[in-house]
Amino acid sequence: MNHASAFARAVDLPQTMPAALLRGVKGKCPRCGEAKLFRAYLKPIDACPACGQDWTPQCADDFPAYISILVSGHLMAPVIVGLVLAPALPAWLAGAIIVAFALVLTVGLLQPAKGAVIAGQWWLGMHGFKPDRLKTSVSQT
Repeated sequence: MNHASAFARAVDLPQTMPAALLRGVKGKCPRCGEAKLFRAYLKPIDACPACGQDWTPQCADDFPAYISILVSGHLMAPVIVGLVLAPALPAWLAGAIIVAFALVLTVGLLQPAKGAVIAGQWWLGMHGFKPDRLKTSVSQT
């Protein structure tokens, strides 16, 4: 039995994909927004204790890392240019600041990116997720 169908009436489903993605970015269950999506930094829970959604079908793979690297690179570009062009800053210090900033950004963006990828998969009904949002949207219109 699908856990999600047993809880379908009591859950405040997101009305739009951006709302579901935002829940994932915040590390919350994209379906109900109540429980934590991750039991460890990058390890999602098996099922939501609040709404019963099964998260085992998710298949984020390397996509969150690509997102993290892409965003970090775009945020780092002006910082790198500014530090390299600073005349009073030694090269070793500029390099240390750049590496530290890049590591913090890249690692800090991994979990929000993975939450958004999982939420997107759920919203679109990918990898075995049942898009119960469609039933709710259709019944309300």
